[in-house]
Amino acid sequence: GNMATSSDKYECKVRIDDFILSSILADPEASSLIGSIDNGTSSSRFLLITSAGKILSTAQVEYEQCFPVSSPYNKEGSSCAGWHEHNPFAIWDSVAICMVKTVEELSKHGLDLSNSSIVKAVGITNQRETTVAWNDRTGRVYYNAIVWDDTRTAATADTIMKENKQSDVDPQDVLRSKTGLPVASYFAATKVRWLIDNIPELQRDLNSAEEREHVRFGTMDTWILYMLTGYKRSVVEMDNNERLAHIGGEFKTDVSNASRWLFMNLETMSWDESLVQAVCKGSSCWSGNEGGVTVPLSALPMIVPSADCTIGTIHGVTCSDEGTIAFKNIIVGSILGDQQAALFGNNCVLPGMAKCTYGTGLFLLMNSGVKPMTSTQGLLTTVAYQIGKRLGSEESDPSPPIYALEGSVAFSGSTINWLRDRVDLINSAAETEKLALSVASNENMYLVPAFSGLFAPHWRPDARGCMVGLTASHSKAHIVRAALESSTYQAREVFEAMTHDSNIDLKELRVDGGATANKFMMQYQADILDTPVVRPEYLETTGMGAGFAAGLAVGVWGSLEELSKMWKSDVTWHPTMAKEERAKCWRGWNKAVERSLGWIDDDN
Repeated sequence: GNMATSSDKYECKVRIDDFILSSILADPEASSLIGSIDNGTSSSRFLLITSAGKILSTAQVEYEQCFPVSSPYNKEGSSCAGWHEHNPFAIWDSVAICMVKTVEELSKHGLDLSNSSIVKAVGITNQRETTVAWNDRTGRVYYNAIVWDDTRTAATADTIMKENKQSDVDPQDVLRSKTGLPVASYFAATKVRWLIDNIPELQRDLNSAEEREHVRFGTMDTWILYMLTGYKRSVVEMDNNERLAHIGGEFKTDVSNASRWLFMNLETMSWDESLVQAVCKGSSCWSGNEGGVTVPLSALPMIVPSADCTIGTIHGVTCSDEGTIAFKNIIVGSILGDQQAALFGNNCVLPGMAKCTYGTGLFLLMNSGVKPMTSTQGLLTTVAYQIGKRLGSEESDPSPPIYALEGSVAFSGSTINWLRDRVDLINSAAETEKLALSVASNENMYLVPAFSGLFAPHWRPDARGCMVGLTASHSKAHIVRAALESSTYQAREVFEAMTHDSNIDLKELRVDGGATANKFMMQYQADILDTPVVRPEYLETTGMGAGFAAGLAVGVWGSLEELSKMWKSDVTWHPTMAKEERAKCWRGWNKAVERSLGWIDDDN
């Protein structure tokens, strides 16, 4: 099978909570579990969550990152620096192996999932915007998946802006009124445009009346869903070892992922032909009439609510002994983009509730309710989630979609990695807390981590990193402290932009991600925001969010109110800084940001 042959290439770690397992084994028939697939940028995970909102098991598999050095598709023959791809089959294998190993490990511990009805549904959450194209008739994948942070599409975005120039609109904002997004390399449609501009086989199929009906574009949620719900082909590999996609899978995405393409109209929640036209019309791919749409709407997945019992049914994942099929006929109950899943997993279901995820960068999202809010502050308007059809519920119409404002900062955890790997100032991120606390303050020294320009709310690609206010009394500890503080200042900039755009005062900030282990940083975040910072009991809020949504779809939980009882806080940091001190630090940060701007001139 697709799996058995390749599972030995991947190392899978499965962790089981023995206490929770023993309570399930005491009465397996009375237990309900929800599975959650979480496909991140460097690894995939699979969680099993109990009806009490506890995590029974987690499995994780890392997969290979492809950074091409050269490519026949790089027209100028120039460097491929900034290119970042994933093999879509490596992503599928990583997901399937996590699921299989979970079943196999639990069966060793006495819990047999292979033929019981204890797993009620599975949810999917994913790295957003990473895009792949395939043909559902032949099963051939046209090209590797292009990852969200791949910079090759920066030039594509520039082209799209030129082709859609409007005299009275900032070039970046030409599609914002319909999509809520600026035209940027980040979003899926720029990757679609690159693929149709560059991949001959895809161009040929789009120009054939029969084949164009079989072309499929999808983000990773769509690809994983298609593979989970499809059937293996009688031939799974071509003679040249090229693997083929399954056949007959569901071709769908949810509103949160669809809102990240530049193709979806935020008001109608559907693909908008005029947006597809705007992004694709200048493509060299089209041989027919001038200005024809190069991508038929049939090539885009059906948009469905994020929690819905009709998304699809898993066809089953083959275990390594070939005889056992796991998760056969289980409902896929949810799909959510990863940042939206973390918002849902942090139970931010009321307008004005917000979460910040501290990873390599940081992502701050705020629930803005049933109306999309246009940002004047450089934030993105995006869809948070939509609750659709629920098993056993009478209502046939989905609830209205819930929107969010989103701000992203490029360097957060990666600033600390820079101090560790490049500057050799520390050996591990864990040391930073002690060092920062060894000095009483930053002594008016600031570090602005604008290593690749500034993201939200500035959007200044001409900025570069700087350390300002240095005196001879500053030490290594001050530099580490300033680096930790820089994340909290950047979070405040986004936080204030949200307050400004929404006119909502945020009551607290819920936090997840690696940096929440740093108590100094979390306390400083509360101080500089003058707002309580709350860390939940489980930091796997992304996987939990998809699991909660899937359980809601199949009636394991009856309502959002019932789900909110599942969310428990672990630690709350309350602000303790004096008002004057906060104002002084904030003034210093703003002066430091000014010093970072305008560093890159046009000629360098």
